[in-house]
Amino acid sequence: MAASPTNPYSEAGVDTAAGDLAVELMKSSVRATHGPEVLGGVGGFAGLFDASALRDFRRPLLATSTDGVGTKVAIAQAIDKHDTIGQDLVGMVVDDIVVVGAKPLFMTDYIACGKVFPERIADIVRGIAEACTATGTALVGGETAEHPGLLGPRDYDVAGAATGVVEADGILGADRVQDGDVVLAVESSGLHSNGYSLVRHIVTNAGLGYGDNAADFGTTWGEALLEPTRLYTLPLLRLIEQLGGSTGVGGVHSLSHVTGGGIAANLARVLPQGSWAEVDRSTWSPSPVFRVLSDIAGSTLESAEGTWNLGIGFLAVIAADKKDAAIAALAAEGMPAWQVGTVGFGARPAGEFEQGAKGVDGGAVRLVGAYADGAK
Repeated sequence: MAASPTNPYSEAGVDTAAGDLAVELMKSSVRATHGPEVLGGVGGFAGLFDASALRDFRRPLLATSTDGVGTKVAIAQAIDKHDTIGQDLVGMVVDDIVVVGAKPLFMTDYIACGKVFPERIADIVRGIAEACTATGTALVGGETAEHPGLLGPRDYDVAGAATGVVEADGILGADRVQDGDVVLAVESSGLHSNGYSLVRHIVTNAGLGYGDNAADFGTTWGEALLEPTRLYTLPLLRLIEQLGGSTGVGGVHSLSHVTGGGIAANLARVLPQGSWAEVDRSTWSPSPVFRVLSDIAGSTLESAEGTWNLGIGFLAVIAADKKDAAIAALAAEGMPAWQVGTVGFGARPAGEFEQGAKGVDGGAVRLVGAYADGAK
């Protein structure tokens, strides 16, 4: 009897059947993000989104963002828990779009892996889809690519891109910021998805395992460090609308997503040249995860200010007379917010400030004072 023909692609390490199964497992999650504006279903070469609604805009501008989750995926792989990484991806991508005041429309994702484990891929995509639903974003397509020999069998990385829309006269940014505006901080859920190379360095040097019990958190280290990124998009869009900023000049002047670079660098990017702000550390207490990691490393919270968000996920520059309304609106969304500073113009106090982050020649920012010991 002749031998059954072999599949040379399988012999090279690529399992197309596993890829097909992964698509089948994720279909229902992806479809749940689709409204009537999404055409073609799942599995096409390109996602289709009906842009007819843009005709209702006077001058629609498209906003786009792309990002990944970084080395946080290494912790997910270490404890074989993959259902939260998708939310991290959406947080990193879609929450960048709302910074300019844009409403997200759709997103695509990309997963590269050494070997396709269908259930694991489905877990990742389910997390992406659930977070897309929570941010009003359609997940219109994606790609899973198997890279044997380049990535280890259990290794993977994720990335995504999203597109949104904003009315031209509703764009938020540094040009709207005025002297005397207040800077509000919006609480983070933890580390989010930045600074994990430092986190992993600290954990490794301390001889800790991600499956070890972390007494400070009541979970394992891996579970504590995988706390998903908070999603800010819809609460911030509602805040913009409530304060009269969907078109024209409203109470929200600029927003900053506190990601890589930390608080000062990201705030400086959304302030105009010639302005400055001092962020008062005494107005909040960084969450326990930051304190515990710093203690283990034998370092200070201040030394991590250019790496971690230290408890602030977003910053909002608000008209002073709208401050109380903004804090109340965010609190109603389950997002604690508080004033950390005020924007000034002209001569600034003596001392070093941070500016010029990410190539943006914006304002100048520094953190002052000492962190509060307890709750805000």
